[in-house]
Amino acid sequence: MHLFVEQFLNGIAMGSIYALVTLGLALVYGVMRILHVAHAAIYTTGAYMGLLIFHLTGNLVLAFIGSMIFCSILGIAIERFIYFPLLKYPPFIPLIGSIAAMLAIEELCRLVAGPYILTFKAKLPFPVIHVGAITISETLMAVYCITAVVLVFLWYISTKTELGLAMRATSQDIAIADAMGINTHFIVSITFVIGSAIAAIAGILVGIYYNEVYPTMGAVPAYKTLALIVVGGMGSVPGAVIASLLLGVAETLLIGYANIPLPRDALAFIAMIAVLMWRPEGLMGSK
Repeated sequence: MHLFVEQFLNGIAMGSIYALVTLGLALVYGVMRILHVAHAAIYTTGAYMGLLIFHLTGNLVLAFIGSMIFCSILGIAIERFIYFPLLKYPPFIPLIGSIAAMLAIEELCRLVAGPYILTFKAKLPFPVIHVGAITISETLMAVYCITAVVLVFLWYISTKTELGLAMRATSQDIAIADAMGINTHFIVSITFVIGSAIAAIAGILVGIYYNEVYPTMGAVPAYKTLALIVVGGMGSVPGAVIASLLLGVAETLLIGYANIPLPRDALAFIAMIAVLMWRPEGLMGSK
C-alpha cells in the first residue's frame, strides 16, 4: 500500500507536468485551430533559458521570470512570422511550418548549448511533507503547487475577465469576433504569450525534476501532447488537464507499479485510439 500511494503521488506530479505542457497547445488550437507542434520546442527553450539564468544569477525566481519572458517573445515570433502568413493556406500547411520550427529550434539549442545532457541542480523553496511513512519531496510539492496556481490563474482569466470573454469569443468564431470589434490579433498574441510562458514553467520543472536538460527533451511531449488534446477534446482546456492527469497516473501505476509490459509512451496513443473509436469528440469536447 505504501508503494502504491508513492507511485500515485508520482503519477499526479507527472500528470501535472503533462498538463502544463498541454495547456499551451490546447489554448492555441482553441483560438487558431492550428496544431502548435513548435510548442514543444518552446518548452525545451524554456528549460535552457531557466538553466542559463539560474547559473548566472543563482536565483530560481529570476530563472522562472526570465525564461517566461523569453519564451513569450519566442511564441509571438512564431505566431507572427510563421503561422500568420500561412493561415490563408489549408491547415496542414501551418502544421508543416510548425514542425519545421520545432526542428529548427531544437537544432539551434543543440548548436548553442551542445548535444550533451546538462544537469539542473536547483533546490526548490518548498517544504518536505511527511504523512506517516510517506514522504512528499520538495520537488513534488513544487509541481503540485505551481500547477495549481497556473490552473487557478487560467480559470480566473478565462471566466472572470473581459480578456477571457474575448478569448472565448475568438475561439468560437474568429471572424464574427473580429466583426464585433474584438481585436482578434491581439487576443491571438496574448494566447501565445500565456501558452509559451506556461511551457517555460513546465520546461524548468521538468529540468529540475529529472535533473537534466537536453536539446531533444521536447520530442516526446511534441507527439504525446497531441494525443492528450485529442483525448481531452480538441481545444478544451479542462479536457486537456483531465486527460493529462489521468495519463500521468495511468503511466505510473500501470507501468511502474503493476509492471505491465508496455512502453510508457504507448499509453497515450492507446487512449487516443480508444477515444477516437468510442467518443471522437474527446472527454470534454462537444459534438
